[in-house]
Amino acid sequence: MTRFVIRLLINSLALWLTTLIVAGVSVRSYADDTLATVVTYLLVGLIFGVVNAIIGNTIRILAFPLYILTLGLIALVVNGLLLLLVAWISDLIGFGLEVDGFWWGVLGAIVLGLLSWLIGVLVRPILGRRQR
Repeated sequence: MTRFVIRLLINSLALWLTTLIVAGVSVRSYADDTLATVVTYLLVGLIFGVVNAIIGNTIRILAFPLYILTLGLIALVVNGLLLLLVAWISDLIGFGLEVDGFWWGVLGAIVLGLLSWLIGVLVRPILGRRQR
């Protein structure tokens, strides 16, 4: 459970940083105060984690030959489409992630993946000390 919460926080922080870096990716909060914005980022991070875990892994398994054929470059397209899917799901709720187009989704997915990885690398030594 702790690992799930940590991944959720890492994804939400990476998503927030992505919206600051990439102009075509933004998050629309359900209210104007700070707490509502934080909850919105956490909800979008949760949606992103669930979509990536279920649909993303299924696509990666089924399209494994395509990944080999394209030397992994298809992952950029798949991650961009998954980010667009998260935007569509959060739009159904009425607030959340907004992506301006496919290429903004691809760029946002690249930045989001890099930031999530970097934050995970930075957090890992801190968590390793607490578990001992």
